[in-house]
Amino acid sequence: MTRRLLQAMAGAPHGGAEKFFVRLAAALQRRGEDQRVLIRHNPARAAALREAGVAVVEASFGSRLDFATRRTFRREIAAWRPDIVMTWMSRATQFCPRGDFVHLARLGGYYDLKYYRHCDHLIGNTRAIVRYAAAGGWPEERVHYLPNFVPDPGPAPPRTAERPADGGIVALALGRLHPNKGFDILLDAVARTAKVDLWLAGDGELAPTLRRQAAALGIDGRVRFLGWQDDVWPLLAAADILVSSSRIEPLGNVVIEAWAAGVPVVATAADGPAALIADGASGILVPLEGGASALAAAISRVADDAELRARLAAGGRAAYEAEFTEEAVVARYRDLFDRVAR
Repeated sequence: MTRRLLQAMAGAPHGGAEKFFVRLAAALQRRGEDQRVLIRHNPARAAALREAGVAVVEASFGSRLDFATRRTFRREIAAWRPDIVMTWMSRATQFCPRGDFVHLARLGGYYDLKYYRHCDHLIGNTRAIVRYAAAGGWPEERVHYLPNFVPDPGPAPPRTAERPADGGIVALALGRLHPNKGFDILLDAVARTAKVDLWLAGDGELAPTLRRQAAALGIDGRVRFLGWQDDVWPLLAAADILVSSSRIEPLGNVVIEAWAAGVPVVATAADGPAALIADGASGILVPLEGGASALAAAISRVADDAELRARLAAGGRAAYEAEFTEEAVVARYRDLFDRVAR
């Protein structure tokens, strides 16, 4: 059916939800979806979207008293006359006016549901988030599970990234340098391993603290702080293990990215990874209460066993192909749009 879609995202400069927003908008564009997007001012994100052929409008998405953004939102709705407005997370949802359209809101975490009372439908990117919304009073028929996808990287490129000179194992970690990600636990764990180097690709408030911690542990020679990386595939191609050390992780895009790239995963059993991973088949789950010692033991186990790494990589790739490909997830989004559009 013919319909018009307006998406709105007031995201941070970096993050998993922000990355997936660009991926989904570009994938919908490739499939002929008639859409526009409204985003917080971000030249790099706007450029990536426009390169994909997506029409972009930027606004400040500031405080509740940011009337300029409210006017911009209303103006875009009046000009575009969308059948569906899909807002991402709480801030964009709060700025969305009411109107003659279906309002979908996408939740990537356990957000306060009071900000979503005027929405028509909710999307949760994990089944646990869907259950959370239903427990909060949302009718089951108006809450929909739609997972994230990651693009298929295809055959692994040559290992161009610099590897350890002693032939050791490379563990890769990706994400914002934020307390929720547990990178302090990961550094403690790496200090308890032998012949494991850590590549930490991310940026955020804890960067100086984590660098000092690595030096204090005497592992700064085994840890590379790579900064935020928009293109993670060369790093995944060069890594031996992907480690997710999060204390709090509603989904865990990095797990799906590692699966797509055929990289074995070791993850703490936060909500998202615990729901994704079949322990021992598509990854190794580490109890959160085990701390650095349990994480170190799991990393060492996988680092020391090439056969286990191969088996976990194959299991992860199978899980990716079953549910998290671009084709499968975009088809589910478009089917939902068809069903809810007036």
